[in-house]
Amino acid sequence: MKIKDIVNRDIVTLTNCEHEPIHIPGKIQPHGFLIGVTSNWKIDFCTENISVFLDLLHTQVLGKDFAAVFGANAEKQILEYINEDKIQDVFPLEIELFNKLFQISIHKSHDIYVLEAEPQFPGKEKLADVYTQTIQFVTQMNNTKSLKDLCALVAQGTREITGYDRVMIYRFDEQYNGEVFAENCREDLEPFLGLHYPHTDIPAQARELYIKNQLRLIVDIDYKPVPIYTVDDKEGKNLDLSLSILRSTSPIHVEYLKNMGVGATLTISLIHHDRLWGLIACHHYSEKNISPEIRLAAKLQGQFITSQIDIRQSNDENINAQKTNVAFEQLTSLDLPILQNSLETIAAMPQLLELCNAAGVSIVSREKIYKNGLTPSDEKIIALIEAITNKFPNEIFVTNKISDDFSETVEDSSFAGIIYHSLGNNDHIIWYRPETISEINWGGDPEKSIIKDSNGLHPRNSFNIWKQIVKNQSSNWKQYEINAAVKYAHALHNQLILIMLSEEEEKYRSQSELLKETNSELENINWISTHDLQEPLRKIQLITSKMLSELDVISTESISNSLQRVSKSANRMSGLLEDILKYTRIKNTRDKLEEVDLNKILKSTIKEMHETIAESKAIIEHENLPEVHAIRFLMRQLFINILQNSIKYASSERQPKIVITASQEPVLIHDRYKVYCHWVCFSDNGIGFEQQYAESIFKVFTRLHTQEQYTGSGVGLALCKKIMQAVGGDIRAEGKPNQGVDIIIYFPCDPEDTLLAL
Repeated sequence: MKIKDIVNRDIVTLTNCEHEPIHIPGKIQPHGFLIGVTSNWKIDFCTENISVFLDLLHTQVLGKDFAAVFGANAEKQILEYINEDKIQDVFPLEIELFNKLFQISIHKSHDIYVLEAEPQFPGKEKLADVYTQTIQFVTQMNNTKSLKDLCALVAQGTREITGYDRVMIYRFDEQYNGEVFAENCREDLEPFLGLHYPHTDIPAQARELYIKNQLRLIVDIDYKPVPIYTVDDKEGKNLDLSLSILRSTSPIHVEYLKNMGVGATLTISLIHHDRLWGLIACHHYSEKNISPEIRLAAKLQGQFITSQIDIRQSNDENINAQKTNVAFEQLTSLDLPILQNSLETIAAMPQLLELCNAAGVSIVSREKIYKNGLTPSDEKIIALIEAITNKFPNEIFVTNKISDDFSETVEDSSFAGIIYHSLGNNDHIIWYRPETISEINWGGDPEKSIIKDSNGLHPRNSFNIWKQIVKNQSSNWKQYEINAAVKYAHALHNQLILIMLSEEEEKYRSQSELLKETNSELENINWISTHDLQEPLRKIQLITSKMLSELDVISTESISNSLQRVSKSANRMSGLLEDILKYTRIKNTRDKLEEVDLNKILKSTIKEMHETIAESKAIIEHENLPEVHAIRFLMRQLFINILQNSIKYASSERQPKIVITASQEPVLIHDRYKVYCHWVCFSDNGIGFEQQYAESIFKVFTRLHTQEQYTGSGVGLALCKKIMQAVGGDIRAEGKPNQGVDIIIYFPCDPEDTLLAL
């Protein structure tokens, strides 16, 4: 019978080093021996070092029946162990071979049962001890809150259980670069905590094996690999050792550990959601092996971490997520008017930044940009939105390194990360984060993890701290921050729709009111033209007819009196026509509103009405008046008409007195569909009126008294009403008979008033 070894002697090059077949090395570590048996229990594989442990040569074993070599009782024990589904179980099989005690780990590699035997550990740890240590650890674990605290506890516990010089919890990022996340080591050792290591330190095929086989031992880094021999009955015959505990390690990895000064290692995989999340990496600076009980306890430490990752990460993020929820609730509970100007208030709210821990935010709506915090210029915002919508048509785009996608658009920009969300109808919202220049400490230059020289490939031999400065990127957006931004973007989108619908409703309502008022005006104008204008015309006709019929007998004095009466009637007609002209010329000019200081308007009005005020002996008192959003010349006309009305309807029983008060600060005054920010009140002590006429007095040409009692056309207050409508405000009256009247005018909000009022 011919036998051969299956040692893999392929040369590793720069081209194939990431595909080094480490799962089929064809050799093992020497602290145990390996046998591979077929399904009919023929020994098909055996390591050369079986003679070190038993009085047998591998050449004497290969090709023989297992029972013929080791006895039927040993075969029976192994079969019972296999049939009880204990392959790869937590405890190896304890068995006696040739009067020597061994522990055998068994797994199946394709159609071969792989038996790996190690001598029984003397004075092995009892299960009760392992149980006690585990209970103590669980108690301590429950006192930790964050994932980092848990990992630090695991590092400490693993070192106490195993006795290794250094225990590290090694965590991978998305690219499998590693970070020493937690560590416990001898006091005399230089700590590695916080150091980063490139993904090339643990290549892809090694990571794959860590997923398949969660515990890996190297007992002595200076070991001499032991070849595996097999019956030479098939070309390319090999043995997959992915699940082996004795498998020999890649020579590049061994050299890597030697360069670090390590003498022995234990590595436990941390698998989370079927992905290699990290490792428990134990280093010892001399030869070291541990019993199956200690291996189990160490493996349990890793399972404690992986079972807690989701919970602890949730706990770590929960506080910040709660702040985000509070910010969202505060934003969505704002009692804002359904107006486009409310976006100014929303953008200024600090909660809009707290929502996703951003440094700046911009809202673009109806070609207007509302900004807060760290934001680019308006031009850059427009350019960025155009670039995003062209390249990523979806409604959301998130990045912490904007230069990767839009290097030209954001050149020399002060921000690096954004959350963009479309709000529909060419409206957009963007949150910004600035560039975070960070320093990463690598355990050696990551660009030199593999070195090629005249002797082949080697791992780096320098592990001095190598600092890397990372620029052009912000801190990563957490998923809960992205979710909060998306959630609020939808809420804001709904708000914009409500604003649009409200404006349309207001538009149609205003048009309806305007049409109604216009019809009423036409009726009143028709009435005044057929009644009030006809009355002076009839008088003129009557007087002139009488004069013409009495030309021969009429005296000069009588002619003079008649002409004065004609002139008076003509003036009455002229006044009526002038009032009609003024009234019909006032139109809605809200787009021409400006800041108007009412103190100046009142001062010029009193000066202009000086003679009228003096004749009536009226007293005018006033407090400081606000600046409002209005039209200057209309405000002057408004004040003149209100003051004239108060003086005209003064009581004969007392001296006229007009007191003018006003709101000193902007305050939101909700009234059905409208919102006002300032009010001014003219209070007089005149004749007053019944409150049932509070609305009719503002109708054109409406009079509560006869022409003989009080002169006038009835246009004055109607003109005031139309002026306030023109500037988007309102006017109201409250009267008490024989006590006086309060005329209250309300002014619309401008964006700044709205912010101040809030």
